[in-house]
Amino acid sequence: MADSSRERHIGLWEAVSIGVGGMVGGGIFAVLGLSVKLAEGAAPIAFAVGGAVALLTAYSYVKLSVAFPDQGGTVIFLDRAFGSGFLVGSLNILLWISYIVMLSLYAFAFGSYGSSFFSESVRPLAHHILVSFSIVAITGLNMMKADVIGRAETWIVGIKIAILLLFVGLGFFAINTSQLAPSTWATPLHMVAGGMIIFLAYEGFELIANTAHDIREPSKTLPRAYYISVVFVVFLYIAVAAVTVGGLSLDKII
Repeated sequence: MADSSRERHIGLWEAVSIGVGGMVGGGIFAVLGLSVKLAEGAAPIAFAVGGAVALLTAYSYVKLSVAFPDQGGTVIFLDRAFGSGFLVGSLNILLWISYIVMLSLYAFAFGSYGSSFFSESVRPLAHHILVSFSIVAITGLNMMKADVIGRAETWIVGIKIAILLLFVGLGFFAINTSQLAPSTWATPLHMVAGGMIIFLAYEGFELIANTAHDIREPSKTLPRAYYISVVFVVFLYIAVAAVTVGGLSLDKII
């Protein structure tokens, strides 16, 4: 009874922002070149393959999040499915390690891009400061109240989306369609491999599960938040891939 009457702070668009923010991060900037190296001119197809896998995974998360709305998210799902024991404990440790690896990747990408604005002499120091700042700042943000996190996430996501949409909007007019022609595509195996590599850029929507406990009308809001965020990012990533591959040579992208 206490749980059903508790105040919930996060609405639909804040939950969508958390999902989109989890996906649109360092992944798209850090592994795009590797995906293009594998899929070549078929990079947009590879992004679509990764997006299809993300949608299937999101479907499972929708069912689990509605059934078990808890701040533990994936950890709770594993515990409810297999019970407390060595297997679940090991999987949860691997989950935490994967988050650490992803955070490291995103922070490193942020530091690498940010330090490029500094001179060569101070670039290593600037890179270190920016990496550390990104970790400390986001950690501090996540220690605040749920409604504060939701509002901050909305602004952060808005800035990231605006940058990518500007990139797509301006780059669209410079696309050379011959660089996207089927003759430039890699083999189907390499296309699928590129999609699996880029799936890293889709990881993050599962963070919605960790907010299920604070979401208003979770049975309605959670499914909408998952599907809206994943579908939007799939189309955004396909557009980014098309503009990138259509506007630059493969060696420059890589």
